[in-house]
Amino acid sequence: MTVKKTYPRDLETPCLVLDLDILERNLAKMQAAARDAGKDLRPHVKTHKCSALARLQIDAGAIGVCVAKVSEAEALVGAGFDDILITGPVATTAKVERLVDLVAAAPSTMVVIDHPGNIALLDAGLGARRLSMDVLLDVDVGLHRTGARPSDALALAGQIVACPRLRLRGIQAYAGQVQHIRRYEERKHASRRCLQDAVHIFRELQASLPDCAIFSASGTGTFDIDLAVPETTELQVGSYVCMDTEYLEIESAGNGSLPAPFDPALRLLTTVVSANHDHFVTVDAGLKSLYRDGGTPQVIAPADGAWTYDWFGDEYGRITRSDDSALPRLGDVLELVTSHCDPTVNLFDHYYLTRGDRVTGRWPIDLRGCSQ
Repeated sequence: MTVKKTYPRDLETPCLVLDLDILERNLAKMQAAARDAGKDLRPHVKTHKCSALARLQIDAGAIGVCVAKVSEAEALVGAGFDDILITGPVATTAKVERLVDLVAAAPSTMVVIDHPGNIALLDAGLGARRLSMDVLLDVDVGLHRTGARPSDALALAGQIVACPRLRLRGIQAYAGQVQHIRRYEERKHASRRCLQDAVHIFRELQASLPDCAIFSASGTGTFDIDLAVPETTELQVGSYVCMDTEYLEIESAGNGSLPAPFDPALRLLTTVVSANHDHFVTVDAGLKSLYRDGGTPQVIAPADGAWTYDWFGDEYGRITRSDDSALPRLGDVLELVTSHCDPTVNLFDHYYLTRGDRVTGRWPIDLRGCSQ
């Protein structure tokens, strides 16, 4: 039997593709950077929402994974994962009950705490099931989204330690507000400044609590900066595996002329569906396919045109030319780097996998919609 070869241009669009060669290089590069610095990786699954890709990260050397929501953790535990850190606080009885179910199924599950109310809810929920769990103290280092104020952190840590059902294993300090600062030196200074309060808190906790050994921090924009902070023990990097134009637009290693340390493995394919105007054509990827936040999608293939993408409604995009090159033709398939990978991924059911010019398989985005 002859097996028909499938090429990216043959796929129904809009769709997401992952270039496996680039993906594997990104995984290896980040893992090597952490290893060489004596740190661990705990990559954030909220970026790619795919248990198959999370398994690749574990196989490459990650000690576990992060998730943003309880429902993401439930999906991963159902897929056979453990060593999961939930990086957002849990604040309702119903969520605590689901979290306790996770602890019963996967005792290594951890969650962050940033308020006395979290402590009371977790202690009651775990006590009802005669269970206990590891937790991290979430410290606000300037994002002001979650996390205890640094001035309150040690007192909150004392309340955690006083609860027999909770085992304080360390801290989380995520400076999301500095990840996309364009200038490298400015980003470096900002990240170091943000982490200083957390460093002092971690040192004080370690001095009295030998089991307080985790300092979980960082993101793709500051991974190399935060690896040099002696106290950090693990990185919560997420976007490096896929990449997007928002990250590709920031300086690398203090020199704006250097390429980004990670390449865009994630691509979106879109087809020209209308070509009736002299100065633009319409493609089939709009707001429902490309999240409109962060950078601007970049057309990278075909490489012979200087074309610019803009949103053109819910279902459509507009492609214009920035020089005298010809516009793409009706039926042409274009390859784009997405503006913001995380929410764009959450719009699709699966990735197509490619090597070179061949489609080699498909992975379900099985954590899609896990937002609770």
